Amino acid sequence: MTEDSIPNKRIFKDPVHDYVEYDPWICSFIDTPHFQRLRYVKQLGISYYVYPGASHNRFEHCLGVGHLARMMAQHLQKSQPSLGITDEHIRCVELAGLCHDLGHGPWSHVWDGHFIPKALPNHPKWSHEQASEMMFDDMVKKYRSLDISPEDVETVKALISGRKERCKLGTTMPFLFEIVANDLNGIDVDKFDYIARDCHAVGEKRNIAMTRLIHSARVIDGQICYDIKDANTVYELFYTRFSLHKNIYNHKTTRAIEYMIMDVLLIAQKHMKFAEYIDVPEKYLHLTDDLFHRINMTESEDLAPARKIIDRIQTRDLYRRVDYKIMDWDDKEFCQAHITPEAIVHAAKNANLEGVEQSLVAELTVDHVIVDISKMHYGRGVDNPIYQVKFYSKHEPNVCRRAESGDVSLLMPEKFGELLLRVYTKEERFMGLVQTAYRHVLRSLPMPGEAAEITTIVPTPPATEAPSTPTALTSALGLGVPQSRASRPFGRTPSYSDNQFTTLPPNCQSRSPTRISSRSLKRTWETSIELDIDNPPPTRKSMRLASASASAK
Repeated sequence: MTEDSIPNKRIFKDPVHDYVEYDPWICSFIDTPHFQRLRYVKQLGISYYVYPGASHNRFEHCLGVGHLARMMAQHLQKSQPSLGITDEHIRCVELAGLCHDLGHGPWSHVWDGHFIPKALPNHPKWSHEQASEMMFDDMVKKYRSLDISPEDVETVKALISGRKERCKLGTTMPFLFEIVANDLNGIDVDKFDYIARDCHAVGEKRNIAMTRLIHSARVIDGQICYDIKDANTVYELFYTRFSLHKNIYNHKTTRAIEYMIMDVLLIAQKHMKFAEYIDVPEKYLHLTDDLFHRINMTESEDLAPARKIIDRIQTRDLYRRVDYKIMDWDDKEFCQAHITPEAIVHAAKNANLEGVEQSLVAELTVDHVIVDISKMHYGRGVDNPIYQVKFYSKHEPNVCRRAESGDVSLLMPEKFGELLLRVYTKEERFMGLVQTAYRHVLRSLPMPGEAAEITTIVPTPPATEAPSTPTALTSALGLGVPQSRASRPFGRTPSYSDNQFTTLPPNCQSRSPTRISSRSLKRTWETSIELDIDNPPPTRKSMRLASASASAK
């Protein structure tokens, strides 16, 4: 007769997945500085400044992904024993899910997607996935008590990257490489967790049946497929991803603060040199969102401009979006080449714009203008993501095929990708001027059949120009500038008309109506203390009573 035993597992209470269990072996990786560092890196980065509930960190996200990775692998093991999935395979998949984001830098994607390419332009292409592998290697090397073989280390790193060709397991069980990071069709447990967790954090009432998709998964021809009954759930997953990117991750104010953080980092980088830490795990270990406060604590005059921008963030004196438009996906390169800060400033100074303040025209520089062009899509670029997923039916559980529109829905959009173009100014006094100049550039784009030619010139930035606005090709359209190359035919669609909802007067310099300056507050306070206490101003009630009394007489 065997004795009863107490389960030797640690239980985490998670707001998304309820109770999450991890065994001592997995916990030995959690209890390292490399993993604990993720407590100090926000999952949504700057979005926390816009959505107060988005305070969750990479730490809990990684716990969730490890949990779901284990669930998926165990489901496949139990439902399809013929696959030969062992407990060792499940441990590797679980550990890969747990450690897949070890390499995220401060403010998550702001660091690897925007800052590093500008701070280290000559550095080989770098991503947080590479950093995750670096940090995992350093963790295993530094803490030799971690019980993991060199073969399993390589397997875990390959599972993190989703590159099945990097290890032997990728030949025999390629489907395992679709669980954590699925390059084949984008359906993976990383997406399952961050969609559910981010929606919960920002208050979006979405209810995608992630557990149902896990139990719907089935390996056919070496690929994870799903029951055709769940095709609409799969579509909803991709749509929710698009919705989060457009409405939450790329919120106009979030992007404004991201550009401010970028300016802070680029100024501080010249003196603190923290970008070089991406190749030094011992130093990268200490790079977290705390960098914001470390910069603000400095006293060097060289970092005074960075501290000034930080003060603007904290007092909500933000960069301002002056206009936006939705553009066609295929026009990305055209927009990037011809709708630039240089083109906008050139138009402001040379196009004789009506109604603008000439004093502001003289002061406007390229550094005051930001043109932000972001790709918005369902996860697979311009393609319908459903067409890259394979499905089966209960009548033919071992046969997979792609679904057609008639198998899922006829109400899907014609296009699955678009461009979100936004123009910002770093000083709100330029709002009307920048918008007017931007719209002049937009109207100057060639119409169909025009033989207009477009000049591209490389501007020379002034010595005092801050590093935040990247140098780009200038297009001076319709401004009498020498021409050098012919344009492609460019159809003017409704996307290129003025946005009637954002139109400002050319001389507009006003703030957001929700923000009251400290100067205005001071004026209000000074006015209030100058009132005659013995003879207060009439109230509505006193005026109504006086009127009634006069009528009675």
